[in-house]
Amino acid sequence: MRRNELGLWTVVGLVLAGLAIPWFLWGSSTVVAGLPVWLWWHVGWMGLASIVFWLFTQRAWGIGIEPDESDGSPRDRGAVRPEHTRDGRPGGDSP
Repeated sequence: MRRNELGLWTVVGLVLAGLAIPWFLWGSSTVVAGLPVWLWWHVGWMGLASIVFWLFTQRAWGIGIEPDESDGSPRDRGAVRPEHTRDGRPGGDSP
């Protein structure tokens, strides 16, 4: 399932990147509401890309970068190292 989801998001990302520049509108002199149509395309496409990126962050953030848990090797995932101050004690900045 995650592999299919990774493939889907990869295709979505490639399409978004590929159509961000309206190459098919090059040479068009059509003006809508005082602005060239290619500029409207670009503004609309960036709005769509923002929505898609928001969906990606909500549903699939981190996909494709998860460690493989099937190899059985011990991993230090989730372990939090204490931060040390200059004097060597754990914790944040001293008051």
